[in-house]
Amino acid sequence: MEEKLKEYAALLVRVGLNVQPGQTLVISAPVECAWFARLCAAEAYDAGCREVVMNWSDDALGRMKYLRAADDVFDSVPLWRRHFYNDYAQEGAAYLAISASDPENLKGVDPGRITRAQQASGKALREFDRLQMSSGFPWCIASIPIPSWAKKVFPQAGEDEAVQKLWDAIFAAVRISGDGRAVEKWQEHIATLARRREKLNELNFKSLHYTNALGTDLTVELPEGHIWEAGDDETLKGQSFIANIPTEELFTSPLKTGVNGVVYAAMPLVHGGNIIDGFHFVVRDGKIVEAHAKQGEETLKAAIAVDEGASYFGEVALVPYDSPISNQKILYYNTLFDENAACHIAFGEAYPCLKDGRELTRAELTARGLNESITHVDFMVGTKDLSIVGTTHDGREIPVFTDGNFAI
Repeated sequence: MEEKLKEYAALLVRVGLNVQPGQTLVISAPVECAWFARLCAAEAYDAGCREVVMNWSDDALGRMKYLRAADDVFDSVPLWRRHFYNDYAQEGAAYLAISASDPENLKGVDPGRITRAQQASGKALREFDRLQMSSGFPWCIASIPIPSWAKKVFPQAGEDEAVQKLWDAIFAAVRISGDGRAVEKWQEHIATLARRREKLNELNFKSLHYTNALGTDLTVELPEGHIWEAGDDETLKGQSFIANIPTEELFTSPLKTGVNGVVYAAMPLVHGGNIIDGFHFVVRDGKIVEAHAKQGEETLKAAIAVDEGASYFGEVALVPYDSPISNQKILYYNTLFDENAACHIAFGEAYPCLKDGRELTRAELTARGLNESITHVDFMVGTKDLSIVGTTHDGREIPVFTDGNFAI
């Protein structure tokens, strides 16, 4: 276990972030994960990191705040917090986010408070968000188990057993088996994703048509000059990084006003400390005009009303049903893992997935048909019977997914 943990920390720091000598590293982590944050910090200093700066969070205090803080707290962001995020982003610091929380930590909290806090944060941290979406600095999201999360994933197990089972699942998902070959395995994996990415870019689809037995019947137009991207990325200064560990996806941005039909979620979504399940959207000219859910409908409707762009789409991502994570047959209740077990779509901000996207201003991206929002929320749509048919600019129809897996 000790060797696996060291290998995991090294993978995140040296491959996920590719921390450079003299670079600052900011780590966001729950207080329960302090011991692992220290492992990552030590690895970063070994790599020549200038300074490791910690940003702590706590589920219990977070819930207490939403339930008991003064109401005006949720309409503003302290100046120090704005500088913390925006200044380090402008500096080009590396950001590691250790994602681990109780999926229902904010159950029963007034959705209005959550929405207002998101709106305030989106406005205050606009520069951070802009630089993150356009790869202005290296960032990586990863996870380790905490008891409340592990018990949700493995409810029949005792707490210690649930944590160990979640560790085993995470190690498998991030390709750590204890043989010291994780970096080599990731290099092979990224190369595989790159080959499929190039194939999709060669085909240059005009639109994608999604159908499955859940009731999804959705047409997604793609903007002129769009490109597909994979798990690896590069900052504007040429520093390679992997934003999500694990990652199994190929993704691009849809044309904001070019999405029509109905789309059903294939898995529950954890958002704003709540679980949303059994939901679907009706979409017309890109805009979500109806949202229904068997569980968490109020939370869902609040999520797509954070701003105008929240009711439009910003990402479509392809993940085979037989991906290594999907084949674990585990519902993680954590988007980092669940989105890499199934094709997904995001409502909200679009990545600048255009051939010259990183050089364009926000106004130019909007003019090219990409969505703008202060939010970006992935939800899973992939199923065993998912069919995706791509239509080229000359009218050819080419199967992209058949029975949930790549057909190209």
